[in-house]
This record gives sequence, structure tokens and C-alpha cells, in this order.
Amino acid sequence: MPIYVQHEVLGRVPDVFNAEAIWQAPGLALFARRPLLRDLLERCPREQRGNAATRCFTHVTLRLPQEDVDDDYHLTRGNRARDLAHTLAALHQKDFGDLLGTDQVRYHVTGGDDLQPGEIEVRFGHAVYLPGPDEKVLFHISVSTDSAVWKPVCPVYPDQRLAVIDENNAPGWPFGAVGTLLLINDGPDAQPVLQVRPKDALDCRLDERLGCYVIVRKGEAQGRRLLLKVARAGGLPAARRPMQPDVNAGAQPVVVPAVQPIIQPAVWQPRAPSARAVPDDGTALPQAPARAAEARAGATDATFAPGTRQRLTLAALALPRLSRYRTTGAASLSVPFDRALAVNGAGTGALTFVVDADDRLHAVTPAGREPVTVPASFAPAGERSIRLLPAPAQMAERYCALVALPVPVAAPVTQGSFGRGSPALAALRVLDEPRLLARDDGAAAASPDRIGLSRTAFAFDASPHGLSITRQSATQALYHLDAELRFVGAIDAADAGAAPFVLPPGHHVVAGHYVLRFDA
Repeated sequence: MPIYVQHEVLGRVPDVFNAEAIWQAPGLALFARRPLLRDLLERCPREQRGNAATRCFTHVTLRLPQEDVDDDYHLTRGNRARDLAHTLAALHQKDFGDLLGTDQVRYHVTGGDDLQPGEIEVRFGHAVYLPGPDEKVLFHISVSTDSAVWKPVCPVYPDQRLAVIDENNAPGWPFGAVGTLLLINDGPDAQPVLQVRPKDALDCRLDERLGCYVIVRKGEAQGRRLLLKVARAGGLPAARRPMQPDVNAGAQPVVVPAVQPIIQPAVWQPRAPSARAVPDDGTALPQAPARAAEARAGATDATFAPGTRQRLTLAALALPRLSRYRTTGAASLSVPFDRALAVNGAGTGALTFVVDADDRLHAVTPAGREPVTVPASFAPAGERSIRLLPAPAQMAERYCALVALPVPVAAPVTQGSFGRGSPALAALRVLDEPRLLARDDGAAAASPDRIGLSRTAFAFDASPHGLSITRQSATQALYHLDAELRFVGAIDAADAGAAPFVLPPGHHVVAGHYVLRFDA
């Protein structure tokens, strides 16, 4: 396997800022001297024909002891380090001028705490590239172990041919010294190519759904993995074609300003018990099934089959704009998911979406906290992924985003009502947990359902032809979404005697945080 980065440490250099002492040893004692920078470049040409070098490497990085670099900064504002780079570039141009062609000689000097006094680390090779002063980044490379928290690895420039990703520069690299990833850049108009060296060390595949590469050990499909994303500097992912809007991997977080609501919601107040209060009978119970015919041997040969069963399915969650509820003291809302990507009301899990008081979205995992740009897709624990979709424009006044649930929750229904006071459908209200809503006013914890969901949001009557919906609270916002979660219209009918709204099977109704699909 070729060596993509030549790495050497020069020792016993009395003055680490002396370019001549780093470049070439004085005198003619050729067999007694230790190799210095000129010797290393001569022994490792970029290209050669037979034994004759035809091109040499022109980009070199030097790492000096950090204490020497700090002293130079304190005393000369870094002039000695700049002079060192300029002098070495001049020596390089003088001694290898016939092997340079049109390449520019570039040197970069930095510091390192791991070097002893008198030591200098030298790096050059096929995968060492130093950008010019006006050269802009073409690609950004970042890695993740959970698809939520992405950490930068290195930039790639238009004229940079190769970039090496391994345990030395990839945060969280789980494979130790096994394998190296090689990114090949064929220019701004070509898609970069990611390869593994050696080929039998790791498995690497491009996941179009996630918009990133998935790397695992060879033969360990369920073992530790690393996700690698290559994004163009302009924001479009380089590893996928922009035809699926569920991943916006490379863009910087954008905070959509909250729309000022027309009517401010009222602050919730505890209700005093009343002697005249009657207990809430909740959701109406299903009708008793028809009595089956008495089974008598030989009296009937009828076959009994189960009838059609209607149900409401929690298909997605609508993340509210907490800026609408500042008077309630709501500071943040957390939506946690376990490793199977089911909603975990206990408040801990593999992935948590957090909405703060300024409507900013974050993804929180054991690896850290990261701002989120919508749309996005996450796969924190395996192949199953969760999508974060933008809220329809007609709902953007109330909601930041929609979270499509990989593990829906369903409940059988016939007729009844949905809201905070509907115990029969309490299983669908997965965010009815006070610990998920943080408040900054020091008040007692309250359920997130008190934001945007009435005690009786709507009444319904299920049939094979659709779900008849009647809004029962004048302040309850209800929206109709189609089977693909696209906006259809608002459900406004709440007057007595008005015809109920009919939701077709497979379509969704949005009430509070909950996006419910009617299945018939």
C-alpha cells in the first residue's frame, strides 16, 4: 500500500527556527549525518521514472515544540516562524526548481505539546495539502457515531486531490489502527469518492436515505459504526443528489424567526374544586358487539369473521413554537426517543429533540448537543431512522417542525373525544409527562399537553368512510394533513348544528402536539 503521508521527526536541532539547520547538514560528511528535510524530500519523490525523480512534493507542514512557538509569539509576534516558512520555501525552490513544474511551494509552521525540545515534526506527501491565501473550501468532512452530533474532520479544497481520514484526525474513530479512509477529489464538478485502505479492513457504503457514508468493521454489520458526511461548502450534501428533502446535512443551523401570534394564549391556572362539579365521563365507550347466534351442534354452518376495526394512530409529533407561550414560563420542551426510536416518556434515551424558548431546535445524544436544521434525518442506533420535517407554511405560526414517528402508537376507536380530559385515548398523548417541559418561573411542573391542547379538543365518530370531527373548543386549532403530511386545510367548524368535518381514511388531523392518522 502506498504511503499517503510521509511523517518524520527530526531530533537534536539546536535552534528550531534555523532554516538551514533543518534543511541540510553542513559539510561533506554524507555518511555520518542524520537525514534532514532536504534528504527526506529527495528520497521520497512525488513521481519518478525508473530511479530518476520527475516531480517532488511542494507542500510541507512543520510542527515545533509549543513552548518555542509561544515564546516566538510573545517576543516577536511570530516573526521567526514566518521567516522560517519563507526561508525553507526559498531553499526548496532553489534546490528542486527543475522538479516543481507549475506547483507552488508552500510551508506551514505550527506548534505541538507532544514534541520535546529540539524536535521538529515534518509532514508531506500525496495527502498533505496547504491552501493558498484566497482559496476557498470545496467540501467539509464530518463524522458522527449517532447521526445527530457531527464533528468536523477536515476541509477539502478544489485543487486538493486526496484526504486521509483515520484515528489521527477523526473524532470518535471506533476502529483503532485498523483501516484508513481515503477521499478522492476529482474537482468541483465531480462527486468525491470514498475508499477503504486496505480494502478488506472495513465495509463502507453510501446510505442515500441518511445522506452519508456508513462504515463498519468487515463482517460486523451490527457492530460499532462510523457515519461520514461530505458536504459542499455551499450547503448541499456532496454524497447524494438533491432529490429527497429529508436531509440538509451540510447547512448551518438556521433559526426561523417566530411569527407574532394574533392572540396570546392564556396562562394556565389551577382550577379550584367545585361542589357542583360532576365527574368527567371521558371518551364514550365503544358500542357493545351484536350478540352472536347460539352455537348448537349441527344447527348452523355460518362462519364468523372479524369486522372492520377503525383506529387512531399517532403518526407524528408537531413541535410547538414556545415563543408563543412566554407568559406561561415554558423554557424548553424535550421529546426523547429510545434506541428503537420509540417515544420514551421517561426523558432519557438515544436521541432527544429539544425546542427552547426562542424556537431553536437541538438534537441531544450521549455524544453531545447539536443545533438542528430542518429538514433532517437521524439514525442514532442502527438502520432505522427518524425524520424531522418542516412544518407546513400555513402552520408555521404555531409549529417549528414535524417529527415523523418510526414507531407509531395506535388505539382502536368508534366514537368519543380527544383532548387532555380523554382517558380512553391517553396512550396517544405520549408527551403527557411534566418532566419533559422545563419552566423558568419556578412554578410547579406541568404537562406539555397544556400547551396547545384543550381538555376536549374535538369529538369524533368513526366509520369506514371517514372520521367525522367536530371541534369542541373555540380556541383549539385543528389542521387537516393528507397521507403524506402535506397541508390540506384548517378544521374550523365548531358551531352547534354545523356539519362535522369528515377526515378521509389515511389522512391526519393535528391537535396540539399530536398528528393523528385515521385508519379504517
